[in-house]
Amino acid sequence: MDRFMHILNLPDLQFAQYCQKQFSINKGNFNTIDSWFFDNGIINILDRRMRILQFMSFTNSNETDVKFGPGGLSKKLEEFWIDAISCMQFH
Repeated sequence: MDRFMHILNLPDLQFAQYCQKQFSINKGNFNTIDSWFFDNGIINILDRRMRILQFMSFTNSNETDVKFGPGGLSKKLEEFWIDAISCMQFH
């Protein structure tokens, strides 16, 4: 858990670089994901970073690289959001 908290508390650039290295996602997609969560009410930076990591794991499943086609990133974010909300309602 300490490593997880360390990752969440990295400076902005280092957190983005961690995501790029861990999930092979480019900076543009990272910024889009971060902004999407902010725009959807995840204002607290630590909460948003947890959601980003959850989303990347959700998207990454069995692939080493995360790739999105045209409109694919928004579709995956919405799919993740619906899945996350349904899980919260049952717990």
